[in-house]
Amino acid sequence: MHTIAIARPVRALASLSALAVGDAFGSQFFVPGNRPFLTGRELPPGPWQWTDDTEMAASVYAEVVRGGAVDPDRLAASFARHHDFDRGYGPATGRMLRLVREGGDWRSLASEPFEGAGSFGNGAAMRVAPLGAWYAEDLDEVVEQAAVSARVTHTHPEAVDGAVAVAVAAALVARRETMGAGSFLDRVVEHLPQGRVREAVRDARALLITSNPLGVAAELGNGSGVSALDTVPFALWAAARYRSGLAAALWATVVPGGDMDTTCAIVAGILGAGLPEGAIPREWSGRTESLPGWALAAAS
Repeated sequence: MHTIAIARPVRALASLSALAVGDAFGSQFFVPGNRPFLTGRELPPGPWQWTDDTEMAASVYAEVVRGGAVDPDRLAASFARHHDFDRGYGPATGRMLRLVREGGDWRSLASEPFEGAGSFGNGAAMRVAPLGAWYAEDLDEVVEQAAVSARVTHTHPEAVDGAVAVAVAAALVARRETMGAGSFLDRVVEHLPQGRVREAVRDARALLITSNPLGVAAELGNGSGVSALDTVPFALWAAARYRSGLAAALWATVVPGGDMDTTCAIVAGILGAGLPEGAIPREWSGRTESLPGWALAAAS
């Protein structure tokens, strides 16, 4: 058991808060006319709205702060209850959550896509960082709870592995252990089973020698396929390469385009797990929409 100076509720909320900033920041570059802000490395004007990434992460946060193990029935119910179609949910997830609200069984619904293989999308990975921050004392527990949270909507092994990788990365940041970027990704790999996600994270580790996000994304993917495999490895590269600065990490993450709200949400959620309260730059957080009150109420 690892002793961490920052309390669980503080680091989980820090992760969620940063995730919302990353999500909202990345989403700005889908707005017509905002591309010049990226070219000039200038923050777009606020307010920035977050997407389904933050809305689902808020449910994960609310579930873990209740303490104990993640209850998948409660988590599925929270996803369904707080589902706001206008936040940009994919059609399959939107349909599933609507059916859960109507009394459907999330277990059978989650396993339906792709002829029973389950979704291999990046949705489980995009929302899981606060869970990694919460359970950071015990990395085996991080792996177990991340997998439980993933399978509520994503049962394909690659989607589960993507969520586990992000959760472990967030936990390692929360633990504040001194290690280089390569060792950081090595630790993530140690907690992944054999498979394509594990190999892609190893590829990300090999690419730490470069600081060019365009070249790295060309090798690993930028989330444009909306799969865990083409989203998580690049996000982990960015988080590892730019661990010392949230702003620098987010600018690097958004440069290659792709699923920018999700890649930025993952990177910020990971790095936020190690930030002290109030450490997110005000010029970023001040532009970002407030977190949902129902999620914050779970901690009170």
